[in-house]
Amino acid sequence: MKTLSFLFLLACFVPNLGAQNSLPMTLSEVEEKVMSENLDLKVSEQVFKEAQGDFRQTNALLLPSIRISHTALTTTNPLMAFGFKLNQEQLTAADFNPDLLNDPSQIETFATRLEVMQPLINLDGFLARSAAKLKMEAMELQSQRTREYMQLGVFQAYKHLELTYELVSVYEKAKQTADAHQKLISDYLAEGLAKENDRLMVAVRVSELKSALAHAKRLQKNASDRLFLLMNEDPKGRVIIPSSEDQTTTTSVGQFEGSLESRKDIQAMARATDAYQKMYQSATFSLAPRLNAFASYELYDTEIFQTGAKGYTLGAQLSWDLFDGYASAGKTQKAKAQYLKAKYEQEAYTSKSDSELRAAQRQAEDAVNQLDLADLTLQQAKEAYRITENRFKEGLEKTTDLLLAETQYYEKELAYTQAVFNLSIANKLLQFLTR
Repeated sequence: MKTLSFLFLLACFVPNLGAQNSLPMTLSEVEEKVMSENLDLKVSEQVFKEAQGDFRQTNALLLPSIRISHTALTTTNPLMAFGFKLNQEQLTAADFNPDLLNDPSQIETFATRLEVMQPLINLDGFLARSAAKLKMEAMELQSQRTREYMQLGVFQAYKHLELTYELVSVYEKAKQTADAHQKLISDYLAEGLAKENDRLMVAVRVSELKSALAHAKRLQKNASDRLFLLMNEDPKGRVIIPSSEDQTTTTSVGQFEGSLESRKDIQAMARATDAYQKMYQSATFSLAPRLNAFASYELYDTEIFQTGAKGYTLGAQLSWDLFDGYASAGKTQKAKAQYLKAKYEQEAYTSKSDSELRAAQRQAEDAVNQLDLADLTLQQAKEAYRITENRFKEGLEKTTDLLLAETQYYEKELAYTQAVFNLSIANKLLQFLTR
């Protein structure tokens, strides 16, 4: 029947999951809990921190690297033995004896070394650093957009829950009416004013509504469990009761300021494309010369952790890779392809987003028209049902006419509730797409 078909359609809107102690929660309370506990948001945050870590690694292009080491060595190698004594400032005239130089005794040395490396010019590295910064900014914007998307999901799930409560309310009211009709028909049957077929028709209607009501309550629990899942919380037999802060019914398309360019996901795509462009530029400079400065300070002694002798070294190195077997050429080709791919993806995403925005605007306008129509048809069905019920009580209408009018009335009430829901969701989606 039509009512069961409507119920089936509604089931498609509500995700599956299960719950039974009452827990009143407003939309803002649910959203606050989701924003702080949702696992998808925590993953998104870590993705940003991962990109942040990649960018921090590029500080090595600007800051010096400092290393300290302590080395213990022993040798009878003539050259090394002479060098150890020289570093330890232990050489004497006797050490130049050819016999000692050619066949030295075993000697130990302990060296403490402090090394500092300071990059000065690294063109491809600086460009790679710029790319890492752009990637970090893109991930930050994407993380913020994920939070906005989660807010949309919470709103939709909460409105789904409200819709199931409306559904349960309508079916409870319809069942109470059907029960009253069943009693009335039973009385008429006892008085000989009705037939057994009338009683059976009303009984079927009551059974149908009882089944529909039970199914609506299951949908209600499923919708509640969906919110618990978003909040990363175990239902533990509880069911959320919507506690709306604003009971005003939206009847028009919302006015939202904003554009595609201001959306964080569009900005993130632009940053990502710029990052690939920087990586392409970095690859083209991979064979450019590099200039690095270095310094070391050494402490030597014949005993561990002693500082009998010391010395330092300062220098700078200019290096230039002239040919690396086309490895850089291949890297440049790959980087260029990645940049162009990102550029085309950005253009396609922007075009798709623009199309989605126009579709959402039309959807919101359709939802307004549907709501106006649903309101009008509900008023007509309500009045028709009232007239039919009164005429039935006077014996002027058949039982089939009464059941038909009753079914149409409650179907129109459900359709009106669905239309209100559709417009609310359409406005929220439109806000999300222009945010």
